[in-house]
Amino acid sequence: MSQASTKTTHRPRIAVFDSGVGGLTVLRAIAGQVPDADYLYFGDTARLPYGTKSRETVARYAIEAALFLQDLGIDMLVIGCNTATALALYDIKGAVDVPVIGVIDPGADRAAEISRSREAVVFATEATISSHAYQRALARRGFATHEKACPLLVPLVEEGWIEHPVTEQVARIYMIEALRVASMNTDVLVLGCTHYPLIRPLLRRVVPQKIAIVDSAESTAQVVAKELGVAPGAQPNALPSYRFFVTDSTEKFRRMAPLFLGFPVDGVEHVDLGG
Repeated sequence: MSQASTKTTHRPRIAVFDSGVGGLTVLRAIAGQVPDADYLYFGDTARLPYGTKSRETVARYAIEAALFLQDLGIDMLVIGCNTATALALYDIKGAVDVPVIGVIDPGADRAAEISRSREAVVFATEATISSHAYQRALARRGFATHEKACPLLVPLVEEGWIEHPVTEQVARIYMIEALRVASMNTDVLVLGCTHYPLIRPLLRRVVPQKIAIVDSAESTAQVVAKELGVAPGAQPNALPSYRFFVTDSTEKFRRMAPLFLGFPVDGVEHVDLGG
């Protein structure tokens, strides 16, 4: 199906989709850039993690969620999930009639804007690293890239250990290991997981100062704002509204969401997509 225009004559309705709660950092970043909008967040929490699933299964799950959100009258769909973006972005785009934005290309574009050496390190989960999606996206922009899987960071973030010495030590070890095999000319670190923006201040302490940190959530938010014609720093006419949908426990989502969003959520709705 063709992608519809993002130009709307009404307050935009923007949906963010993820397999779990990590995409809430993408939602938070977008709402910060485009506050005058209505947001719908869908977390497929009953079927995570997507990283252990086949490409066909990830595409089927993501398309089911995308069609559910489209039926609610959205103007744009943001895939706030690195695995779904890596494995099924084009399947999702072909299944819906609204513009679809993933999180990988915006991060790669931002890296290309600021890098001089065209050499980068990517921190991500095992699943995203295995897909080599960031490596391919950066290669299309002339980069040599070293990918580093950081499997301990997600559980540490979900434990709430955002400024914990253990998290800092783990991150430091991952950085040392990455730089041991990456080029000495590396000047960009791309955060290829939606949990990692929460520990960006911590990462800034362990990453050499000559290496810029690219947050894919923030980069994606900038793309959304540009698509909607929202000027940077524009004063909002109204505050954002939110609706949340999950396929598993609403109570667990309510407990986890404030860590990622910065505020408590109410009225989380349970959805059963089957499968």
